[in-house]
Amino acid sequence: MENEQQSLFAAVDALLEEAAAQDPLPHPDERKRLREAAGLSQDQIAKALSVRRETVTSWETGRTAPRPPKRAAYARLLEGLATLRPVNAVNTPEPPTPTVNAVNAAPSPAPTVNAQEPPAPPVNGVNAAPSSAPTVNGEHPVGRRQ
Repeated sequence: MENEQQSLFAAVDALLEEAAAQDPLPHPDERKRLREAAGLSQDQIAKALSVRRETVTSWETGRTAPRPPKRAAYARLLEGLATLRPVNAVNTPEPPTPTVNAVNAAPSPAPTVNAQEPPAPPVNGVNAAPSSAPTVNGEHPVGRRQ
């Protein structure tokens, strides 16, 4: 049992060493920005790294990632380009203006609790409220009060 655990730990340690040895790469969009800012073509990068242009396209779109030993060389190139063409206020894209819609709009004011709305005017004589004022004869306009 202990021999199996040592074997598992050795495999995990090997994976950790491999992960630590991987050269960090910028985001795929930044890879493309760096290349274009330097005025380099994908063909030039491909030729320098002994890969096809389509491979560089895949790296720049994030579809694939370079593997050793090409990864270290590509990371070195990108690091050098980043030193020459750092991101700054001139070449940083403007953040998009937020769109206001029903989901993110400011809430409308809440109605007042116990607020009384003014009564609606009567539509006609049938649904109008009876007048409480007596007539000259003391009778209600529609008939006698009970």
